Amino acid sequence: MDYKALGLVAGIEIHQQLDTKEKLFCHCPTKLREVNEHSGEFFRYLRATESEMGEIDRAAKEEMKRDRKFQYYTYDTTCLVENDEEPPAPLNDEALSVCLTIGKMFGMTAIPQIHVMRKLVIDGSNTSGFQRTALVAVKGVLPNGGEIETICLEEEAAQRVKDDLFSLDRLGIPLIEITTSPCMHTPEEVQKVAEYIGMVLRSTGKVKRGIGTIRQDVNISIASGARVEIKGVQELDLIAEVVKREVQRQQALLAIRDELRGRNASVSHAATQDVTGLFKETKSTVLKKAKRIMAITLKGFEGFVGREIQPGRRLGSEMSDYAKKCGVGGIFHTDELPAYGVTEEEVTMLRSHMHAEEQDCVIIVSGAHEKQAACALNQVIIRAGMALSDTPVPEETRKMLEDGSTAYMRPLPGAARMYPETDVLPVIIGKERWDAVILPELLTHKAKRYAKDYAIDLNYALQLAASDKLPLFERAVSEKIKPKLAAFTLLSTATELRREGVEIRTVSDESYLAIWHAVENGRTAKEAVPALLRSIAAGSTADAALAELAPAISRAELEIVVKKIIASRSDFVKEKGKATLGPLMGLVMEEVRGSVDGKLVSEILRKEIDAAVADKNR
Repeated sequence: MDYKALGLVAGIEIHQQLDTKEKLFCHCPTKLREVNEHSGEFFRYLRATESEMGEIDRAAKEEMKRDRKFQYYTYDTTCLVENDEEPPAPLNDEALSVCLTIGKMFGMTAIPQIHVMRKLVIDGSNTSGFQRTALVAVKGVLPNGGEIETICLEEEAAQRVKDDLFSLDRLGIPLIEITTSPCMHTPEEVQKVAEYIGMVLRSTGKVKRGIGTIRQDVNISIASGARVEIKGVQELDLIAEVVKREVQRQQALLAIRDELRGRNASVSHAATQDVTGLFKETKSTVLKKAKRIMAITLKGFEGFVGREIQPGRRLGSEMSDYAKKCGVGGIFHTDELPAYGVTEEEVTMLRSHMHAEEQDCVIIVSGAHEKQAACALNQVIIRAGMALSDTPVPEETRKMLEDGSTAYMRPLPGAARMYPETDVLPVIIGKERWDAVILPELLTHKAKRYAKDYAIDLNYALQLAASDKLPLFERAVSEKIKPKLAAFTLLSTATELRREGVEIRTVSDESYLAIWHAVENGRTAKEAVPALLRSIAAGSTADAALAELAPAISRAELEIVVKKIIASRSDFVKEKGKATLGPLMGLVMEEVRGSVDGKLVSEILRKEIDAAVADKNR
């Protein structure tokens, strides 16, 4: 696609957990827990509050369509602040310092007086019904000429366990939100900018690593389309694909609108009926258990409700997403029926009852009661009406699905969702504090320095700089471990063991260091490192693994082993001379089980081979 010709405009919001000791508004640790470790639970109903202007945010209104009861797990590492039963503590100064550092790295201007605001969120992810957030810095610079518009410091949301059940261990972890201007015009550019921002964040050494610790929200629009926010892109490699699929979706919706208008399609509340009686004898599991079934005839929509607009997604999927906000499981439509237990005869009867003509599509929804079914059908009508409107791409927030396609979540929020936090005092950022912020070395610069100072290949150095084991590497170098030994172990050996299924992530930093020091002081050989790591990953200690797999052997003992092996192959040695070094090296290393450095073995072997050859010549 020619994305510039299509008018693609994109911006990103990056949410990154900060690696601080305490949460943002309490003194609880930022430690994630297993769900089965929870020590208590409670329930909560959430309602939207009005803004200072007396308005309720449109996204919050959408969430209120369902009467939801939220359940929360508590732990011995969470407190009453997370429960929303105690006022918040002052803003975490360590987290604020990290945000100021990142802001300065992007060339931003700090806000001189930082005020905490409340952002209305009633989807259950915050026990209070709002998320606390504070604007920290504005107007930064990106390599593509775009702008970092804002940096905010926020509290992380609760982790959804499933449905309306949440875990409070994550709630309140400090989170930095970085928002760019809409300065990107191709999918690849969006991904490249996200990579750069991620690199800057990791350069601080003060952000958490791993799946779930960073999320990218992508804002996308094309000419004649609309701004759509796609939330929760966790894998960097999927960003470009997400952008491509959203462009495809908006193009498809624009095309469908034009074709529907060409058919004189229409949507009317008058075309709805209660059809519960038609399905009294149905074999459909879904319809059989429904208390109320309602239907609407969409004039001229035949073939369009089932049309694909993204891989695995159809216009009917969009309507279904809207209907689900009322608590139903989805919709059925005649573009896909007969199916799901609904027979050909039932479809014919339905179309006849609804006075549907050949180019019409009939949609049915089923609910546990009349109110639910009516609510779901009204949502279908709203979404079908959008498909015909001047703006067939609605402004909305969508969630990313596993393959890169997206599903509707709620309308885009408006200004009414923000109001002041009255329980947290403002923080003053004076010139002295801003000037005292020290900028860390960027990881890209660090990689170039490693390549130069340690004679490491640049691509290898870039991998190392991006690795979550970078602090371990730097510690190893500071303890006089050879840089190449540490780098090779962390990038090559560990990767190979991981591919074998070894739980290498269970090996502690101290165990790595113990092995490296053993290699450096001649206690073991680098060839024994893989076997030692396997043993430690299986539950052994470093000392026990070294004792078992690399027992100490003196130079004198090594010389005896070498002489014994040469004597057993004396004819071979006398005939081939120095050419026997390689084969004999393998035999010696196997005999000593990697407990001696290869350089020492080579030195003694050369000496003994020369002696054997000299003896032959005499």
